[in-house]
Amino acid sequence: MKIAIGYPPIESDKGVALLSQNRQFQYFNAPTYIYPMVPAYAASLLASKGHDVVWMDGIAEGKTYQEFIEQLGREAPDIIMMETKTPVVKRSWEHVRDLKKHFPEMTVILVGDHVSWNPEETFANCPVDYVFKGGDYDFLLDNLVDHKTRGTELDGGIYWREGDTIVNSGPMALKAHNLDDLPFVDRHLTKWELYSVHNGNYKYTPGTYMYSGRDCWWGRCTFCVWDHVLFPRGNFRLHSAERQLDEVGRLIDLGVKEIFDDCGTLPVGAWLKKFCEGMIERGYNKEVVFGCNMKPGHLSQEQYDLMGEANFRFILYGIESGNQKTLDRLDKGGTCEEIEDSLRMAKQAGLEPHITVMIGYPWEDEEDSKRTVDFAKRVFKKGYVDTLQGTIVVPYPGTPLFYECKENGWLLTEDWDRYDMRESVMKCGISNEQALDYVRDLYKAFMSPQYIARKMMSIRSVDDAKFLAVAGKKLVGHLVDFKKDQPLEDQVSDKQPTPA
Repeated sequence: MKIAIGYPPIESDKGVALLSQNRQFQYFNAPTYIYPMVPAYAASLLASKGHDVVWMDGIAEGKTYQEFIEQLGREAPDIIMMETKTPVVKRSWEHVRDLKKHFPEMTVILVGDHVSWNPEETFANCPVDYVFKGGDYDFLLDNLVDHKTRGTELDGGIYWREGDTIVNSGPMALKAHNLDDLPFVDRHLTKWELYSVHNGNYKYTPGTYMYSGRDCWWGRCTFCVWDHVLFPRGNFRLHSAERQLDEVGRLIDLGVKEIFDDCGTLPVGAWLKKFCEGMIERGYNKEVVFGCNMKPGHLSQEQYDLMGEANFRFILYGIESGNQKTLDRLDKGGTCEEIEDSLRMAKQAGLEPHITVMIGYPWEDEEDSKRTVDFAKRVFKKGYVDTLQGTIVVPYPGTPLFYECKENGWLLTEDWDRYDMRESVMKCGISNEQALDYVRDLYKAFMSPQYIARKMMSIRSVDDAKFLAVAGKKLVGHLVDFKKDQPLEDQVSDKQPTPA
């Protein structure tokens, strides 16, 4: 059977759609392409079983929609699987309708957090053939192909239409899927070079992604749609440390210089110790640098030092706020003091911490927003942080935050196009213009004279200089991303009373 796995181009004057392997969708003026790990596993798994697989990422390849359609016509796959998210789901419905006109016999599958939340909505809006519920697109696609070719019983979590009725194969069963049963990602089949340079997480290129677990062992943050829709709490699974080390070796042989592991939070404890010691024992720490997501408050200085010895460089913390009340309401499970301590220890170990921060929580006012910006400025001034990402909070459907907003009447709109960080879609104690200003202030937070002087003095190589140049370019791009006169739908947000 011939299967296409792809992302149709999303042509927009808002910028480049950051859709793949992304928990928080955004249009970027400075393009960023993230390796879509689960679709890549799906392609590799099917190819390992002898199927003809075509990788078609029209976004990363810079294709027009017409070029994408022409390629589909040439390839003539039996099945196409496409991933979508809330801010572009209406575009995906349009794509499905158009694909079915061009290729009526082709089976079309939609996957992603939004369609997982409400499969019936998607069936009501387009002639899609299947929707997968949950984040294991790879296992489910393999299972569906086996069902079609060999009559294998369907796994839970697959939805389809029988006449006017939407039926499904039962509850999703992520725990039944052993990650170590998957083959290594076929990097050539999935065109890894497309994602190897234009990514702010890389200092050394070519870089690539790994995915040690699905998705986060904490799994409680109330705003995270992956934690509550794709990989709900209780379904966290891991590749073994040995398996991940073997993959690192394969990537070194491929010529990769930097690896980012995009597990929602890298495993700690025995797994992290075994992985770091394996990097050192195998000599991989002399061949490649490493990056990861990490939760503050869970590692000691000794553990950070071990990561530094294993040649970890980039470490990303989703701190989200500088207000304790917000951390508590988001169920982040930590304190502002623990965040600052973790940043300090990571920096002391030689790592380069990156923080992500959000503005526009319904219960926050101007003072709260300013406190978050001041927190970011303080840790930059102290030298604990190297880079930052600031965004507007989005209450993705399926998250506890979304349902809290519904219950309290905080949502300003349920037009999914608006959920793209270009504007606030929740009532808040600040206006939309103020929210954009505070996000821009976050990006300006690290422009202190002390920080600039430290970065200039830290240049030791051509790679250091290139990285600073790229970071500067991306800073300008992010400032444009959140400018007030950016392309928007009709304005929906003005200053609202702060919810209790």
